[in-house]
Amino acid sequence: MPVAVTFVTGPVSARVPATSANLGPGFDALGLALALHDELRAEVTDGGVRVAVTGEGAGELPTDENHLVVRAMWAAFDALGARPAGVQVSCVNRIPQARGLGSSSAAIVGGILLARELVADGRQRLDDAEVLRLAAELEGHPDNVAPCLLGGFTIAWTEPSGDARGEGESSGEGSSAAGRRGAARGGGARAVSLAPAAGVRPVLFVPDERGLTAQARAALPLSVPHEDAALTAGRAALLVHALTADPELLFPATEDRLHQNYRAPGMPRTAALVEKLRDAGVAAVVSGAGPSVLALSPVPDQVEPGPGWVARQLSVDHDGAVAGRGIIGHAERDPVAAGRAS
Repeated sequence: MPVAVTFVTGPVSARVPATSANLGPGFDALGLALALHDELRAEVTDGGVRVAVTGEGAGELPTDENHLVVRAMWAAFDALGARPAGVQVSCVNRIPQARGLGSSSAAIVGGILLARELVADGRQRLDDAEVLRLAAELEGHPDNVAPCLLGGFTIAWTEPSGDARGEGESSGEGSSAAGRRGAARGGGARAVSLAPAAGVRPVLFVPDERGLTAQARAALPLSVPHEDAALTAGRAALLVHALTADPELLFPATEDRLHQNYRAPGMPRTAALVEKLRDAGVAAVVSGAGPSVLALSPVPDQVEPGPGWVARQLSVDHDGAVAGRGIIGHAERDPVAAGRAS
């Protein structure tokens, strides 16, 4: 018999980072959390849905149940056992919308965590492994939701639903609890988080125009030459080593032939900036589906992006999403349970 759901009184908060997926050759698998955050707050009400948005997306995003944060909250409440009569949500958005920086993943992860905090025993009902699985289902792929939730540099994948391994089995010594429980549930998103090497300081170039992930994906062919796939697979493997142990190898490690060239005609300014930076020896890639550009190695002062771009140097977010009551500080989470490889 289902246990009754008890909702907490008063507000809860969540802090969720921007993310950059793919990182060049790691299409739909690799991601990096960035120290640029949306801050969300929610509380249960007697009825109705009210959303207040400030910052990015203010005046454009829905302020009712159609807001992505609320849609993610409803999905999480369903997984937790019951929905409240209503919710009031406020969003302070700093992550640029539709720029390839994981704004939708931040909304989804943030919404799920808000819902979990609003249930008295929410963390027991929905652990981080299930948060990852649910967030990936809502987003459609785990490459952004994994670094948003876990922080750091993440490797994400999806287990087929027919995987019959038990909860006590894992795919390797460094596998996360999120990964093991994903398999035990019959499939779903799994991920591990690794700490980038000291000195990795991403530089982000954000354009004034927006992009659409659906359009970027539609530009991809159904197949690519085997030679290109093999080269990209090797570069993705090298990128794991370069980001975590030897940043001097970031330039060759970020070479990609799987997706960026096919998307270039749809975002020529992005493609031109990536080429300009790489011609200067910078390990530059398209951030996610674009149109932002991410540089993973220092950018020479003489290399200017040109008009219409805003450049900012960021640090890596190592904590990932955090949620709780009152003001959000550093996460107090078990590193293994959160998916961090030892």
